[in-house]
Amino acid sequence: MTAFEQYNKWLNFPELDASLKADLLAISGNEEEIKDRFSTSLEFGTAGLRGILRAGTNGMNIYTVCQATQGVANLIVKNGKEAMDKGVAIGYDSRHFSDTFAKEAAMVLAANGIKVYLFPSLRPTPMLSFAIRHMNTTAGIVITASHNPAKYNGYKAYWSDGGQLPPEEADVVYQEMKQVDIFTGVKKISFEEGMDQGLIEWMPKSVDEAYYKAVMDLSINPDVLKDSDLKVVYTPFHGSGNIPVREVLGRMGLKHLTVVKEQELPDGDFPTVKSPNPEDSEGFTIALEYAKKEDADIIIGTDPDSDRVGILLKTADGNYEILNGNQIGVLIVNYILDGLKKQNKLPENGAVIKTIVTTNMIYEFKKDYPIEVINVYTGFKFIGEQIKLFEETGKHTYLFGFEESFGYLSGTHARDKDAVNACMLLCEAAAFYKAQGKTLKDVQTALYEKYGYYREGLVSITHEGMAGIEKIKSLMANLRANVPTEFAGVKTVLANDYSVATTKNLATGEETKLAFPPSNVLSYELEDGTLISFRPSGTEPKIKAYIMTKGKTEAEALDKRVAFDAAIREVLK
Repeated sequence: MTAFEQYNKWLNFPELDASLKADLLAISGNEEEIKDRFSTSLEFGTAGLRGILRAGTNGMNIYTVCQATQGVANLIVKNGKEAMDKGVAIGYDSRHFSDTFAKEAAMVLAANGIKVYLFPSLRPTPMLSFAIRHMNTTAGIVITASHNPAKYNGYKAYWSDGGQLPPEEADVVYQEMKQVDIFTGVKKISFEEGMDQGLIEWMPKSVDEAYYKAVMDLSINPDVLKDSDLKVVYTPFHGSGNIPVREVLGRMGLKHLTVVKEQELPDGDFPTVKSPNPEDSEGFTIALEYAKKEDADIIIGTDPDSDRVGILLKTADGNYEILNGNQIGVLIVNYILDGLKKQNKLPENGAVIKTIVTTNMIYEFKKDYPIEVINVYTGFKFIGEQIKLFEETGKHTYLFGFEESFGYLSGTHARDKDAVNACMLLCEAAAFYKAQGKTLKDVQTALYEKYGYYREGLVSITHEGMAGIEKIKSLMANLRANVPTEFAGVKTVLANDYSVATTKNLATGEETKLAFPPSNVLSYELEDGTLISFRPSGTEPKIKAYIMTKGKTEAEALDKRVAFDAAIREVLK
């Protein structure tokens, strides 16, 4: 069916939602817009769905959500009556239509005879992951587009271990979706019918309490916040972190917590920021004003579904410096390892898990602690898979997992990154070191002086629409066909192509296998030890390039990062 035939099918569907019909009428005659919305469908992968809120097969709306849920329902039904009775946990964040999409998903599952436990109001994504494990459900769904701009929403599906759907299950859902007519192939009953039949229930309040306890049990020094005069400014960026972050920090004893009022309440427009992303310093503009007024030690901020956290540290001159995701992860790892070692609680088989584009500074900690560092692909589901493997084999004890995109997890209570958990540890670390007369900035500087000045960078280029998808494919194909022999004058030594799981020595031409499954990632190891990696984003229309470099001094490391940044932009022209 052509894009225009699909457009007319939607427009002529007699029960089409009125607002979506108006949206379609507004683009009548706009061929490019119609092609963009109907030439393809949102593809269900291991990260679920993510797209612009709009009518069409290539948009997030009640029909694409219900079609995906029918696919999930078919997967669960294939697993039998017990899987259906265990049911599905559903959560959602503060984005436009998140609550609507969550209820629509519940109605589809109920119509298929599958039990549903729905959170009555917005919750962090990690709490949904926790609820799956706590309630022993077969699966979970969370409606969120994480840190993306306001025009986006998304749909993430989880399996019984609390992690995102494994590739095999995700493929079953996608294949089932393709067999389901988006209008007539979806089973659905009313929300009231689902409640009356006992197929839809509100998630018990006890789950919140159990989650708070699980997070607080991960404290390294449980009493340190009670005795501290640490001052913290916190912003939830109009999202789901407001209540749980404040609840946990309050119960841990933090006395001086100031919340940014302008960004406190849920608002899917995210009116005070360009993008609700704790990676961007722009979003902390208002929080900075609070911090200067309160003379705060640190500023923390969580994204809309509270799985990512950003932090700004007070510097010696009284200003505030934003950290990147790698720097945050290093500080938390240092605090955990140092604390466990001093308490004689550090296991001999402990492991820290990071992604292949996350800082290699973590390897330095092996000099002082008996840990293993394990690399996985980008995406927290791969960290979750390792946690599950540890539990099954007993080979390692999980200590911490993180990725450079501001995601952290120190426990096994959830199988996704947890900003509530990370906020607690960051505040705790700041209080712990403040009691010793040090700031987190002091600790960071000491680590660089000890291990070397690691600097990471990210070049992220957006290509919107169908043309953008093709552009990104073309850029990756060109890199494969024309392997860069140098970046900023520094020779490439090894070229790693994860799509065929091989590494090539450019000097000898020798190829060896990589111990990774195929994935669309390229990385280049340079003569000076720098690692540069390229990958298309799995959730946004972007191609991303990651820089990981190191210098003997801060100036040397920064100069190298700037030079490599410019070289990468030239390559991606």
